[in-house]
Amino acid sequence: MKKWIVFIITLIFISGCSMSINSDAKMATKEYLSKFKNLDEDISKELDEYVDKQDLIKEHKEKYKNILKRQYKDMKYEIIDEKYDGDKAIVRVKIEVYDLYKAQEDSEKYLMAHQREFQDEMGIYDANKYLDYKLDKMSKQEETVEYTIEVRLKKKENDTWVVTQLNEEDLEKIHGIYNYED
Repeated sequence: MKKWIVFIITLIFISGCSMSINSDAKMATKEYLSKFKNLDEDISKELDEYVDKQDLIKEHKEKYKNILKRQYKDMKYEIIDEKYDGDKAIVRVKIEVYDLYKAQEDSEKYLMAHQREFQDEMGIYDANKYLDYKLDKMSKQEETVEYTIEVRLKKKENDTWVVTQLNEEDLEKIHGIYNYED
């Protein structure tokens, strides 16, 4: 019996050591991106903060948040390469997300061609009608786009890698709203 306990403890110890999360930048990046796909608590909190900063009414904020949740959950990614420079690393990742930029652009073109649909009874432009339309188009977007993002990481004292904050451009790419036409 004692041998079994020692064996199990040894097995757990070996498994724990071999599962050293973030032992390289690539693993840390995979873990970070899986937090998006799984709507991790930290990511959900950051999403709430991001959406709260948008100039939208409560109903539109909720719709937009659901669009981004869908975006995160359905995001596909592939690690392209990793480069190390001492305690810093950059991992290049190809991501595939819904093309929300295109949905927004198409919505704006539709608005320009059909302005009367977005007016109230008095003929005054109703921004809420347009936002309902635009968010509906974004929520139904099925076309995807591929981007390359660079995930920057830093090695901590305990030899684990952590992702530093993504830059604005890479965040827009994950959200699928990056202007790729410029």
